[in-house]
Amino acid sequence: MTTQATRAVGAPHTRIEGREKVTGAARYAVEHPADELAYAWIVQAPVARGEVRAVHAEEAEAAGDVLAVVWHGNAPALEPPDDPELAVLQSPRVAYRGQIVAAVVAESLEGARAAAQRVRVEIAAEPHDVVLREDHPALYAPAKINAGLPGETRHGDVEAGLAGAAVRVDATYRTPAFHNNPMEPHATLARWEGGDLVVHDSNQGAWTHRGPVAQVFGLEPERVRILAEHVGGGFGSKGTPRPQLVLAAMLARLVGRPVKLAVTRQQMFAFTGYRTPTIQRLRLGAGEDGRLAAIAHEVVEQSSTLKEFAEQTAAATRVMYAAPDRLTTHRLARLDVPTPAWMRAPGECPGMYGLESAMDELAVACGLDPIELRIRNEPDVDPERGRRFSSRNLVACLRDGAERFGWADRDPRPGARRDGPWLIGTGVAASTYPVYQAPAQARVQARPDGTFAVRIAAADIGTGARTALTQIAADALDAPVEAVTVVLGDSELPQAPMAGGSMGTSSWGSAVVKACAALREELERHAGAVPDGGLEGHGDTSEELKQREPLSRHAFGAQFAEVRVDTGTGEMRVPRLLGVFAAGRIVNPLTARSQLIGGMTMGLSMALLEESVMDREFGDYLNHDLAQYHVAVCADVPSVEAHWIDERDDALNPLGIKGIGEIGIVGTAAAIGNAFHHATGARIRELPMVPDRVLAALG
Repeated sequence: MTTQATRAVGAPHTRIEGREKVTGAARYAVEHPADELAYAWIVQAPVARGEVRAVHAEEAEAAGDVLAVVWHGNAPALEPPDDPELAVLQSPRVAYRGQIVAAVVAESLEGARAAAQRVRVEIAAEPHDVVLREDHPALYAPAKINAGLPGETRHGDVEAGLAGAAVRVDATYRTPAFHNNPMEPHATLARWEGGDLVVHDSNQGAWTHRGPVAQVFGLEPERVRILAEHVGGGFGSKGTPRPQLVLAAMLARLVGRPVKLAVTRQQMFAFTGYRTPTIQRLRLGAGEDGRLAAIAHEVVEQSSTLKEFAEQTAAATRVMYAAPDRLTTHRLARLDVPTPAWMRAPGECPGMYGLESAMDELAVACGLDPIELRIRNEPDVDPERGRRFSSRNLVACLRDGAERFGWADRDPRPGARRDGPWLIGTGVAASTYPVYQAPAQARVQARPDGTFAVRIAAADIGTGARTALTQIAADALDAPVEAVTVVLGDSELPQAPMAGGSMGTSSWGSAVVKACAALREELERHAGAVPDGGLEGHGDTSEELKQREPLSRHAFGAQFAEVRVDTGTGEMRVPRLLGVFAAGRIVNPLTARSQLIGGMTMGLSMALLEESVMDREFGDYLNHDLAQYHVAVCADVPSVEAHWIDERDDALNPLGIKGIGEIGIVGTAAAIGNAFHHATGARIRELPMVPDRVLAALG
């Protein structure tokens, strides 16, 4: 082996697959070729609740290139799935507007689309309920929320703590539904080979998708192969199999040909997931010195009638600040809407908007600097579980960020800075995200030519995972980066968790390090000589994860925002965003900065622009395309800076990695909202902060 002069981990490295992507050589799900290819198009339910009585397909079937029109009356039977969303065309019931009720397969994409428009679905519509409210009569307390956490936690007597507090904040914050909009829509190419299913799919985990898909078709997992070599984003929406994957495979088996099915941007607003709207009541009680005595975070959110999904909105409050009396609750309404699902930093993103906005209100009520308030309430151990933190550097992030941002020069008085019609203010918010790690396996091969191949069923959804794993393997093998090739995105490779929960690099990288260590032992036994068949090392992290010390493991950060508010038009601008993070060891500064800046940009978009608007009459989201669902563009983010502190944490994994994919979004919206208050003296407690809400707040 060649000894490296410098280490790869910690050095900036451009994306390994960058040239393939910019030249078009990288193929995404439906760009793969197939012989005798057919195309599918989806027919959606035009009502939010009801029952399909009949599907009239005669006109569509008369088209020359149509191969099949499928609905629940003639669809092949599937095995009952654990996830009801995957029971595609198995029932006449309609649970939400936009649900798949039929599909057309044709020789051409144009033919399938045209024929689908000729399919007439006869539905008996029923009254629907699609509006979330805090007094909904069907609200209930879920036993568990996302990530397997308890739905409710209680410590001490929160009502007594609040009643006895010298300073109290009692405010309700609202966030709307947000829809994931990755660049590559959900898409699938499915084909059957001798009874086995082979699928090219845009997803966040080929290996984790295999089991649910196999279950639906009554197959052993080994008879299903999922491939996702290149994926154009996901934000959580591709973390589990979506209905189009099952539908494409069903249709391919039915017509005996490969079938391509790409979900349109409009259809993605129906059945590929979204973030639930939330109604969050925050009650804080503190002494005159700002030290918290009581925290209550009570959340109302929604799920569908098909399946329970409860976002862990109040979970971050359980670890953030010290207070003896504590309460967090979640209440859920099952409505006639699509099922919400993961969206970047589920739970922490909306929940920290509520908590960090309330903390800013408390700072104002106490007459304290908002950074000082947070420092005074810094806990020594996890406030609810009593565990020590593996590392916790929130205070360091706040102080470093304050220095970089110029916080010391800030006039604390609201409305003190003006530039013509513009009021100018600055705000801060803390962020956090848990450190997850899941079992993974990897296989590393040494070749006779001195190169190495790393194989693991990881997913690179545009985050630079392939590059990071290459760097990790290069260091673990003491080899140059150019000598390492990483193969991923295939369910036949060694098992790996999905790219989600900011756990990808830590989970996959730990398995790769272990496999590389095993390979080096093999090489030593062979005196460094590699036979023609190569040598292999295997890594499996299952056992060490079971034996880990039960610590509280979290990444932390602080975000700072400057806003300008036009008092005449209600327009808001964010000329500066800055974030400082404590996220363990940074593998690749280049891609890490990209992830953090991307998260902060998404948080700005959440604060000012994004909102899925429900039509009460028709039970559908009105703005279901990117012409009406507004997201931030370059002009909206003139300056975004991301920095991190040098954090060493040996209680995580062999690499000391915490994960950075999600923490960037977490505190951004609150920082912008807090800056709005500093600029104007007014408070907006409902997102997004669009001009009409700004003008209403200004009076």
